[in-house]
Amino acid sequence: QLVESGGGLVQPGGSLRLSCAASGFTFSNYAMNWVRQAPGKGLERVSAINSGGDSTSYVDSVKGRFTISRDNAKNTLYLQMNSLKPEDTAVYYCAEAANPPRGRGTQVTVSS
Repeated sequence: QLVESGGGLVQPGGSLRLSCAASGFTFSNYAMNWVRQAPGKGLERVSAINSGGDSTSYVDSVKGRFTISRDNAKNTLYLQMNSLKPEDTAVYYCAEAANPPRGRGTQVTVSS
């Protein structure tokens, strides 16, 4: 099971920290993604992290603003989002790297 949390309504330029609590599988064995879906659009992989947490990647639109991290002892994945823009508005999901999202996601809305 993957349970996302931490979303909300924030003004442009603001910050949010998303969390993803994993259970039912060996979290530390899996590379993980954060994926988002904006209104009326398809899924977009925002960021990825390897199983050990020492290799990360980002879509160009969030580079320098978002930071992915994980705590394998707590079975938790994080996404720190700074300098948020209206175009970051989406439902954000976490997922194992090889799988599509299977949680409910958390809504992030960036608006003044």
